[in-house]
Amino acid sequence: MLSRRDAIGAFSIGLPALVASTRRGAAALEYPTRPVRFVVGYPPGGATDILARLVGQRLSERLGQQFVIENKPGAGNNIATEAVVNAEGDGYTVLLVNPANYINATLYANLKFNFVRDIAAVASFNRVPNVMTVNKDVPAKNVAEFIAYLKDNPGKINMASSGNGTSVHLSGEMFMAMTGTKMQHVPYRGAAPAITDMLGGQVQVIFDNMPSIIQHIRSGALRALGVTTAERSAQLPDVQAIAETVSGYEASALFGMGVPKNTPKDVIAKLNTAINAILAEPDMRKRLVELGGEPLIQSPDAFGEQIKAETEKWRKVVEFAGLKVE
Repeated sequence: MLSRRDAIGAFSIGLPALVASTRRGAAALEYPTRPVRFVVGYPPGGATDILARLVGQRLSERLGQQFVIENKPGAGNNIATEAVVNAEGDGYTVLLVNPANYINATLYANLKFNFVRDIAAVASFNRVPNVMTVNKDVPAKNVAEFIAYLKDNPGKINMASSGNGTSVHLSGEMFMAMTGTKMQHVPYRGAAPAITDMLGGQVQVIFDNMPSIIQHIRSGALRALGVTTAERSAQLPDVQAIAETVSGYEASALFGMGVPKNTPKDVIAKLNTAINAILAEPDMRKRLVELGGEPLIQSPDAFGEQIKAETEKWRKVVEFAGLKVE
């Protein structure tokens, strides 16, 4: 048995840890008590920025503190990610997680961080498909016909993208890898000039993000052959999923929120609960569907597993394409 003196000593040793734990718990209950930086690795106005502002505005209203969007474009999203990796793990700096995070883990040779290790998953927002879209000069009317067309014209079809290593580019690389076809990749500085050349006939196909290309599909100026999600999209219900023809093909854009790895779990849990409640709101669901993706409500652990899976999926595609940025 412990003597009275030993018991008092043991209690005194454990007391600081107990007090610290209690304080952390109280801080999480009160969180947030000041504005939160919501870091986005792209300029204002794009689809990724719009998504962050949608969620950030509702978090501000729900949690009573401003979630201030901080745009930090550059280095393919790496500047923003590194800023969050190096921030205090207190819940007051959060990151808009997007496909560049999964792709860059393999694409960039000299990153100063490891995304899967250094960023803790908070909550997913949605998955947005890219759309395999062709101009009017391409005779194919569906995915199977397009594969046959590529095999009849190996290396003669120009595939546009919004830049080397983007999800738009790598969705096409994945398609070539899984179908044994070959296209000439033509990278542009963004989707807008790529679509301009699509309309002009200089390039024949693009696997573009749905929000930026859907108006051209609906107008009839361009033709959608397939969406890159495993299932069809509610926005283009008559367009097949590529996976209906190419079994196992899936190249959608997964978005969500992350924080520095040492952020307290109860702060992460509070953010996750708030985000999931927001995603369940009918108006938010409607807006997310308009942006191309259904709300994706799940736990931090489930989102974390998806991040690992996405990083591994894109690793294989980057290596197949032989891409590397120093």
